[in-house]
Amino acid sequence: MIKNYEHYITRSIQSVYWRKMIAPFLYLILLAALWLCLPFSDLLFPQQVSDYAQIGANYKTGNQYVQMELSDLYFTGYTNTQLGQTVGYYYYAMCPSYPLKEDESASSPAQTADSADNTCIFVLLTPKTSEEGLPHIAHVTLKTRILHKGNGYQQMTEALATDLSWTAQGLQGKVSPYLLSEADFFSPLNIFLLTVFFAGGIYAIAEIIIAFTYILFPILSPPCRKLDRFGKPQELLAQAEEELATLPQLATEDMFITEHYFIEIAHSGIAIVPIAEMLWIYKHSTLHKIFWYHFNISYTLHITANKHLYIQCPKNMKSDIDGIIDYLAEANHKILVGFNEENRRKVQEIQQPAEGGSKITRFLRHKP
Repeated sequence: MIKNYEHYITRSIQSVYWRKMIAPFLYLILLAALWLCLPFSDLLFPQQVSDYAQIGANYKTGNQYVQMELSDLYFTGYTNTQLGQTVGYYYYAMCPSYPLKEDESASSPAQTADSADNTCIFVLLTPKTSEEGLPHIAHVTLKTRILHKGNGYQQMTEALATDLSWTAQGLQGKVSPYLLSEADFFSPLNIFLLTVFFAGGIYAIAEIIIAFTYILFPILSPPCRKLDRFGKPQELLAQAEEELATLPQLATEDMFITEHYFIEIAHSGIAIVPIAEMLWIYKHSTLHKIFWYHFNISYTLHITANKHLYIQCPKNMKSDIDGIIDYLAEANHKILVGFNEENRRKVQEIQQPAEGGSKITRFLRHKP
C-alpha cells in the first residue's frame, strides 16, 4: 500500500497518460519503418526523369515511381479494362537513340546509335489524361510507374502484332520491355495505403499531443473535466487531493473513500465522484474461464451519479466491493443499493431532463 498520498491523484493521472503515449509512439516507429521499406516517398515525391535512357536504370534501382514529360503519344486502339470498366488507354511514343534491349548495356554513342531503330515504348494513360482515348497527344507531363512487361503487356503486343501482320517476338524486339503506367501510379491500392498511412500517423500524433497536454495540465484531463458537472474542477480536485493526502477513510488496492469523495486510481484510468452526488451503486460479477476451466470470478462496481455520470470499476475482489458499497450507503443514505428494476426506474426518473426537454421529447416521439 502506498503511504504517501500527496498529490496522488495528479501523479496517477500523469502516469496513466504516460502509459497511453507508448502505443501511439510505437505505432509511429512502425510507420517510420514502413516509410523506409515501402515506396511512399517515391509516390509523394516522384523523381523527375527527363531521358528515356533513365527508365531502365530507375527500374533496376527500385525507383519505379517517376515523373516524366512525354511528347507525341499515339493511341494504339487498345484499352485496359478491369471489372468491366476502362482504367487505362494504351499509347506508344517514339524515343530515338534509346537502347531498348533488356540488358540496356549500351555504354557508348556507337552502341546507342546501333539501337536507334528500337524506338517505341508503350504508355498506359488514365481516361482523364487521355480524354477517353485521343488519337494523338502532343505533350503531357505525368506521374507514372515503370513496369517490366507487366499489366497486359504480353497480350497487347501479341494483339498489335496480329494487326500489323507481324510476329509478337519481332514486335517485342522493337519495343521497350518497360511500360510506363500512369494508371498504376494512382492505383486504388496506393491511394488506400497512403490514406491509411497518413490517417494513422495523424491520429497517433494527435494522441501523443493530447496525452502530453494532460500530463502537463492534469486539470484538463477527462477525470477532472467530469467534475465541472458539480462545481469548479480545480477546487474539487484540490479538496479531493487534500482529503486523500490527510487520511483516506477506506482504501483498497485501487479504490479510496475520503470524507466527500469516492476515488478510483486504476491502471487504465482515474475516477473522482462526490459521494453526495451518487444515486445508485451495485456490483456485477464476471466469470472468467478458459475453455471449460473456470479460472476465477471478478466483480465490477457500477456507480451512477447526478448529471448522467456513470462509473465502472472492473476486476475487483468481492470483499473490496462489498466494503465500498456498505461505506458509501452509510455515508449517503439516499444512495440506492443493488441492481433491480425498481432502483433502475427510480434513477431514470431522477435523471429525466427538465420539463421543457420532456415536452420536446414527447412531441418528437408522437410526431407522425
